[in-house]
Amino acid sequence: MGAEVITVSCDTQFVHLAWQADEKELADVKYQMGADPTGNLARTFGVYDENTGLALRGTFIISPDGTLMNSEVNFYNMGRNIDELMRKFKANLYLSKKADEGCPSKWKDDGDKTLKPSAKMVGKVHEALND
Repeated sequence: MGAEVITVSCDTQFVHLAWQADEKELADVKYQMGADPTGNLARTFGVYDENTGLALRGTFIISPDGTLMNSEVNFYNMGRNIDELMRKFKANLYLSKKADEGCPSKWKDDGDKTLKPSAKMVGKVHEALND
């Protein structure tokens, strides 16, 4: 879909190599894995925990012009849902072409019902989604 995927952790590049070599879930990973052992990037994104020296699990969708479109931060032991991440990514692609619309939480793909945000939509989302 034209995205550049980069994972970053506060581990070193050698830890990433070990993970990719030994963890079967990462066997087919083709995207870049960036090392941030100083935590500078994690601090920039607000996910660095100074008390533990660890980074929370942050997921960020950034537009080609550098605008932060979505962010999600999970605690250390909470995995991320790739289906929900892809839904958000597709919604941002859709909304980049139709900025006057809104993708509700159950929107999954082009052709699904969208909303036209307005003052008269307040308190009427359910009705708009079910008419």
